[in-house]
Amino acid sequence: MAWYLVKLVIMLPLIAVLVWGCLRLTQKMQARAGIGAGRTVRVVETVMLSPTHKLAVLEFHGREILVSVSRGGLVRLAEADAREEFE
Repeated sequence: MAWYLVKLVIMLPLIAVLVWGCLRLTQKMQARAGIGAGRTVRVVETVMLSPTHKLAVLEFHGREILVSVSRGGLVRLAEADAREEFE
């Protein structure tokens, strides 16, 4: 029983350090690849119409674009100036 507790005390912090290191490495790799930083497209809202169809509002360079999303692809339905967001 004592040997099990010794292994537990040693392995638990080791696993925690490995998980922390993996997360830090992932953040650095994403920053290097440009993922997540400076995005020009943002999903404002989505609405499911059926299991295979939904509507999505995308914000792109100060414009809001309404698109229909299905298995066949995307179809642009409408476009307007971006709304002011109130906090």
